[in-house]
Amino acid sequence: MFTVSNPTGADTVLSRMLTELSKVVIGYEEEATVMFATLLAGGHVLLEGVPGVGKTTLAKAFARTLSLSFSRIQFTPDLLPSDVVGTVVYNPKVSDFEVKLGPIFANIVLADEINRAPPKTQAGLLEAMQEGQVTIGGKSFKLPRPFMVIATQDPRELSGTYPLPEAQLDRFMTRIYLTYPSFDEEVQVSMNTNLGRVELVRQVVSVEEVVKLIDQVDGVKLTRPVANYIVNVVRATREYKGVRLGASTRAIQMLSRLARAWAMLHGRGYVTPEDVIKVAPYVLAHRVFSTSVSPEKVIEDVIKGVETPEASLIRR
Repeated sequence: MFTVSNPTGADTVLSRMLTELSKVVIGYEEEATVMFATLLAGGHVLLEGVPGVGKTTLAKAFARTLSLSFSRIQFTPDLLPSDVVGTVVYNPKVSDFEVKLGPIFANIVLADEINRAPPKTQAGLLEAMQEGQVTIGGKSFKLPRPFMVIATQDPRELSGTYPLPEAQLDRFMTRIYLTYPSFDEEVQVSMNTNLGRVELVRQVVSVEEVVKLIDQVDGVKLTRPVANYIVNVVRATREYKGVRLGASTRAIQMLSRLARAWAMLHGRGYVTPEDVIKVAPYVLAHRVFSTSVSPEKVIEDVIKGVETPEASLIRR
């Protein structure tokens, strides 16, 4: 069972969502919380893991608990950008062209196996992810609010795939890797026949509640010492020995927003260094490219090496 300590305000919403998810998904409490924080922070998720660990189930159940519309796009080598965003078609009944909106028009869009589609189709998501709109037939169409892309891929299977370039990886606020469940969790999987049955999930959070929380993220206080800490952590990834490309300036902005959302979901109106430390691996790992050491090791060493601000300064 997913649990949240002393839920008040935003944590009450989080608690309801996690409790409902636990009916069909075992484990991944932290990962689901990061997904929710990413949604509230206005970001997108790159969800990785080997086949069969529940990536699609988690995404569908996540959207259902929050009463959000959901759309799944199976990315394949023959998928065209118009298959994602929509196109202009001729309607003989009215003797005129009309716009047919694509599956991108949903609150939560699951881009399944995104790396199996060619770069041109992958790029069709960029405007939607960055601007919250798409262009069809020369006209711009706003996407629903909230809007989040959850893109999945198996990073170990490279045959017949088109790896995401650095610039596109940078558009994802977080990367979440789903590992295999623990022994006890897999025992529960074998015994619980309801796991994976997304139709059993109830809508326990309203769209209005989600939008209200999104509007409150900017009000979470982030003091200058914590801002300095975030910048120092990100800049340190660029200076780490063996790193070919460190985290970008966009990473600073995304780390700041996600830390705000994370703090709010845990009942605080201000960001602590511990919030930053908790979410930093999710924001930075896919933005660090090294020739000699794993991104996770880089982030671990950076966090150990950067001095955290004094507790007395973080609320001023």
